[in-house]
Amino acid sequence: MVNAILGEVPGPRVGRSSTAGSALEKTLRITEALTVFGGPHRLAELSAAAGVPKSSTYRILVSLVEQGYAVTDGEGRYGVGLRLRTLAAEVSTDRPEGIVELLEFLQKCTGQAVHLALRSGHALTCIRKVESTQPYRTTSRVGMRIPLHATAIGKAVLAHLPPEEVESVLRATGMPALTRRTLTDRERLTDELRTVRVRGYAVDEEEYEPSMRCLAVPVFDRAGVPVGGIGLTAATFLGTRAELERLSPALLEAGRGVQRLLQLGGVN
Repeated sequence: MVNAILGEVPGPRVGRSSTAGSALEKTLRITEALTVFGGPHRLAELSAAAGVPKSSTYRILVSLVEQGYAVTDGEGRYGVGLRLRTLAAEVSTDRPEGIVELLEFLQKCTGQAVHLALRSGHALTCIRKVESTQPYRTTSRVGMRIPLHATAIGKAVLAHLPPEEVESVLRATGMPALTRRTLTDRERLTDELRTVRVRGYAVDEEEYEPSMRCLAVPVFDRAGVPVGGIGLTAATFLGTRAELERLSPALLEAGRGVQRLLQLGGVN
């Protein structure tokens, strides 16, 4: 029997199907079934657990997948989506652990290394790192100071700072070349920051570390000031830039969740 989120929800359970209940009730029961240990679950299992006919269960699951509350493996099994995981993290009584769980779930969804970095003066500090399951390792580590101009997270932050503050940062740090692909021209960086603001995420093409590509989104405090960001890092030899950028919707959703958790945790 599936436990209800807010107490017991009346209605048929395992082994029975019924058309009883509103569309909302059916959706909630199916959402409950998605969260049961042992997932991802097959359509028939979810239908039986929720007491909803297979045809209705399928239609609701399609909608949940489209909205990001569920995911499918393409072989008839369904699991908890990033958006639902974000909501679960938000109601966690342990806010830091909620963030860690969200970052770990993002790694599972994407298969890439995940970093959370917060701004500290004219640089970033890596706060959390979840390693990829792929056969590579990045050189970053928790506590490491990361430059703004040469990283995706850094560019995501710079893109949303006032121009005079960007100028102040770059004047203080310069734009040293860390690899042969690091942007060292102020005008080119300005153009890229403009693009970042339009599309919502930044990309680092081997600019910080050779053979590594990073996709990142900013996180903001309650006043709308960028305080850091989260990024996905992938080896360039294991995939294309286009393949990494296709993960941007999941990253943006996770970024919004981390941002809310940081704000609730006291980031001003």
